[in-house]
Amino acid sequence: MEIRIEKNELRTLIKEAVKEVFEEKTLEFFLRGVPPVSKEEMADVENLYGKPSCPRRTAHSEDVEI
Repeated sequence: MEIRIEKNELRTLIKEAVKEVFEEKTLEFFLRGVPPVSKEEMADVENLYGKPSCPRRTAHSEDVEI
């Protein structure tokens, strides 16, 4: 089986695939650097600074396989 694809189209596909991998790896490294917060720590933060004035809303959600 032979598949024919134009050079520009192949280049675009490869660029998109590489970009996706970099985004996934960047997110993975970022998440590894964020320490978990215990309930006690969160209570201390709320006592110091108060609760947020507006409820939290999700601005963007995306599933990432790690």
